[in-house]
Amino acid sequence: MSRLTRRKLLMFFGCSAAASAAATALSPKIGNFLGSSSEIAQAQTPGLSFTPLKLAHPLEAYQTNPSFVPLGIGGEGGTIEAGVDVALQSYQYFDDVIVPPEYERYVIVSWGDRVFPNPEEYFGYNSDYVSFIPINGNPNDGYLWNNHEYVSYPLSSLLGGDDLAGFPTTDQLVLGLDLSQPNVLTLGEFAYNQGGSIVRITKGGNGRYATVADDANRRVHLLSGLAINAERSDGYQGVTSWGSRSYQTGDNNFLVGTGPAATEVFPLSSDGLGNRIIGTAFNCSGGTTPWGTILTAEENFQGSVTEGVLPNGTQTGYDDEGIGFAFGLVGEKYGWMVEISPADPSFQNRKHTALGRFRHENIAFRVEAGRPLVAYMGDDRRGGHTWKFVSSGIVSNPSDSNNSQLFESGTLYAARLNPDGSGQWIPLVPSTPTNPLSPSEIAQAELNAFDEAQRDGRIRLPQRAGIPGAEQDGGSFIVDLTNESVLSNYQGRTLGDFYTSQGAILSDAFLAANLVGATPTSRPEDVEVHPGDGSVFIAYTDNAPGGDGYPDSRIFVVSKYSADVDAVQQFGGLYRIIETDSDATSLTFSWSVFEQSGEDGAINGAGFANVDNLEIDTLGNIWGVTDMSTSNHNGFRTGAAGELRDIDHTATGNVSSLTGVFGNNWLFYIPVVGPNAGLVVPFAYGPPRCEMTGPYFIRNSSGEDETLLLAVQHPGESAPIGDGVQLGRDIEMLNLDGTLFTQQRSVPRGSNWPSNIGYTGNPGGSFNGLLPPRPTIIGITRRNGGAFV
Repeated sequence: MSRLTRRKLLMFFGCSAAASAAATALSPKIGNFLGSSSEIAQAQTPGLSFTPLKLAHPLEAYQTNPSFVPLGIGGEGGTIEAGVDVALQSYQYFDDVIVPPEYERYVIVSWGDRVFPNPEEYFGYNSDYVSFIPINGNPNDGYLWNNHEYVSYPLSSLLGGDDLAGFPTTDQLVLGLDLSQPNVLTLGEFAYNQGGSIVRITKGGNGRYATVADDANRRVHLLSGLAINAERSDGYQGVTSWGSRSYQTGDNNFLVGTGPAATEVFPLSSDGLGNRIIGTAFNCSGGTTPWGTILTAEENFQGSVTEGVLPNGTQTGYDDEGIGFAFGLVGEKYGWMVEISPADPSFQNRKHTALGRFRHENIAFRVEAGRPLVAYMGDDRRGGHTWKFVSSGIVSNPSDSNNSQLFESGTLYAARLNPDGSGQWIPLVPSTPTNPLSPSEIAQAELNAFDEAQRDGRIRLPQRAGIPGAEQDGGSFIVDLTNESVLSNYQGRTLGDFYTSQGAILSDAFLAANLVGATPTSRPEDVEVHPGDGSVFIAYTDNAPGGDGYPDSRIFVVSKYSADVDAVQQFGGLYRIIETDSDATSLTFSWSVFEQSGEDGAINGAGFANVDNLEIDTLGNIWGVTDMSTSNHNGFRTGAAGELRDIDHTATGNVSSLTGVFGNNWLFYIPVVGPNAGLVVPFAYGPPRCEMTGPYFIRNSSGEDETLLLAVQHPGESAPIGDGVQLGRDIEMLNLDGTLFTQQRSVPRGSNWPSNIGYTGNPGGSFNGLLPPRPTIIGITRRNGGAFV
């Protein structure tokens, strides 16, 4: 039976005349079925157009659909009939991207490829968000944009644990550089490997996209614009390069800021560079505007520059180590949404401060003529918030490039989700009253279950001298169950009492949102606006509390509360927000859980864990990838030993190790009509220890989704380069009826992908007998061509 009930389908389709009309305007294909009853829609719509991939764990989709069982790399495999062997007694993972037999996957570009006018420059590391900007509307020719989020082992021995010492790394194999020493060269190269790459790709006669030479191919990275350090007088004026290669000498390709922080905070920055900014990095997900620019999200900047700020919005000071300290990067200039135009090298790359400074993971837009521009965002941290920006100006033409100016002025709101399914948008402006949620409120469910809460239900608030327990201004102050009486010092005031300007509030948006009572959430890793009805889908990836905060347990399942083996699991979920009257500028909304994470045999479990990036195709179907921690995959820890993690379904509390049952990270599909509506249908899995990110559809000239772009991030992360070692174990998991069974699981310890499928890329040459794993962008298409689904 479809997981989406008739009532849920009708709610999703929005069966009012107004909803149907709005949907038809947004997408005629979706509008064709929005007004129908679910029974009619399912009766008239065929089933799946492909054979779902058979994963290690049981899924409801396998009861009514045949499944493809991989037997090796390169598409080898066989088919299991529907309802047969839903729970496999043994399963082997392979070092490849495995897709259904109706499709083929191919490499477009990988880390280290020399695809730029300067032959020494190369494609960056750890690919994340992917987009494609057609040239003159031609879907067969355009610019690929790719975020590069962070660096990790095996790029450098400095990034691995002690038990990886002595194993080969990929720095010299691929780059011809020795990044084993903690010096300026290594730090600079780590910085260069982040940011983004712009590469022209064209579709050949074989239907595959490939890179082509173009003067507009270029890198944007953390040290772009480093040459302007020469103008400083604070000791960093000599820090304008990090090595002797041509690209390692600083250039003048600096970025600028727009909005309140650019005028009220950056002029106060200790670098003395005013509204000029060196580089962008930590780039996770993002969004593509209707006028052809990219908004790329600076996420985990706190690992390289200072996150904490003073009441005026400037950093509390340099940390005494790391990239920020080495190159003089002031913290307040990082953690923003950054706009870039792949097709226009003359475009001044810019950080839009009106969108707030926090650990940005994503952005999605509603751009409608005659209305303000609206953007939805998430702060990817434990206890982070869900956000909305509403521009002051009005959209005239959604495809007009002048719409970029609308990001410069407007109001940033943080979401308050109430336990009854209602919600409010709270503005982050100086006059907003302060009324933070208490640890006792947000930890209520866990306190009821265990009489205690993880991290004591902590919430972080801005530290200010004079508040009991706080010794100075700036940074954050932890309030938890042990000291929540201090909240009286934060209540009944306004944001203007804690910050000197609007720009300063936006520079400390996470703490300011806590201060005004926004809901701490479960790492919102992606947001997407559904083209059918404008509702907002949010991938909350991990409900566990952490050092930064505690997700509101009245809204999110933060623990496994019961020893019952099939109890609700805590691995995030797919949520949905519907604005009041479908008005994106509304100050109120309703919210619901669209799909709860967890094994399919667990209560409310949809069959996935840690949903991350989302994509919605032209038919309204939902695609998602998972972001299970590398150190949990298949129940093995990372490192050379591959130690076993406990898998115990009777455990309670934070049971993150249960994600091991889900195997490698994978890509799923949720159809919204037809006999499989609402089912989680597996489409692909990735190489060992990888995360698949940034699914993005390229449409053909008929407007059909035809090519899926997908990034394969960190294959073989924190493990030795693939050397033939196989890891094996027995792993406990749930069958669909909620009972336990044990499966024999086998997986390579490390990865060689995509070198093991014959891809060497532009560096070419010998790898001394080793096959290094490389973050990579792939294309996926139907073997016989045509629409993707």
